[in-house]
Amino acid sequence: MNTPPSPSGAERTDGASVRLGALVPLTRPGWVEAGRHLLAGLDLAVREVNDAGGIDGRPLELVVRDTAADPERAAAAVDELAGLGVAAVAGEYHSVVARAAAARADALGVPFLCSSAVLDALTEEPTEWVARVAPAQSHGWRIYADFLLGAGRRRIAVATQPSVYWASGTRVLRDHLAPRGGTVVELDTNALTPDALCDALVDHGVTALLLLVGHPEPAVPIVRAVRGDRRLAQILIGAPAGQPEFAEWGAALGEDGAGIPFLRYLPERLGPLGERVGKELRERLGEAPSFVAFEGWDTLAVLAAVLRSHGTDRAAVAGSWPRVAVEGTRGPIRFSRTPGISVRQWAWAPTQVVDRDPAEPDRFRILHSG
Repeated sequence: MNTPPSPSGAERTDGASVRLGALVPLTRPGWVEAGRHLLAGLDLAVREVNDAGGIDGRPLELVVRDTAADPERAAAAVDELAGLGVAAVAGEYHSVVARAAAARADALGVPFLCSSAVLDALTEEPTEWVARVAPAQSHGWRIYADFLLGAGRRRIAVATQPSVYWASGTRVLRDHLAPRGGTVVELDTNALTPDALCDALVDHGVTALLLLVGHPEPAVPIVRAVRGDRRLAQILIGAPAGQPEFAEWGAALGEDGAGIPFLRYLPERLGPLGERVGKELRERLGEAPSFVAFEGWDTLAVLAAVLRSHGTDRAAVAGSWPRVAVEGTRGPIRFSRTPGISVRQWAWAPTQVVDRDPAEPDRFRILHSG
């Protein structure tokens, strides 16, 4: 497995460092832009820890492995990282990949702090080895469903691809909307061309289309087709999984990519810590940091605090999850047992529904908070 160089320059081989594994999608078909932001947050926090003296005088070393959105590759990476003696594993963006990593970490007894993946069932059974910074899908997507209801959108179509993650999201939406007078129609993008999808939207009389599909394919062609169909001028296009968060979305779609609400996990205003970290991340990335970059920083900040207070023994790290109390960029982070969630969970990171302003697509508008 190829190993990208550690951007922090912290990789050492003299045995003096405290090693942490990092799982990040850095090549296709992984969402590379999300991976770049996640790694920027992780790496910035490592540099700050080391600038402040490391962990009891030992430098923190981030050992990065590219998952490329491949669950098997992620599981193999956990095996490798465990063999390299990491104290814990951090990261991952894709939910299905994080699930494979979490299962392997649980089996091996390696602490895994998940940064960005939201699938509720991150592990099949409750585990003490895995904790998560990102909100669970059921939490965020219920907030998104409330936004749809508040906007008067009750006849919902979901354009889907086969995936545990998309199926789970569809179930959350249906379960939340149905008792409140909403309906959800599933449209399989593997069976429908974008033009045929437009016809189906007209036939079903839907008022909103949610993109539960990959980016750029087939999300970009679908958006273009719907935007170009005059019959669908009043339909709301939504993307709860957050595809429009990244600059790549705007570059691919321009004005067509604006006005598409999505979930992001940021407060309305960042506090002093968030402002400082955000400024550093902007300089590293050369663009505004996404919420994923903040998730990366917060993940590493939690692990550094745990390592300082509980040492580097893996069982001690995992045993510390219930006692975590760390000031993150987006608020105080604590982990708890949450009904229906199999891992220790921060409940919850700030959650917003936002879109890109059609009048100024580089600017985000907050439409709803939960």
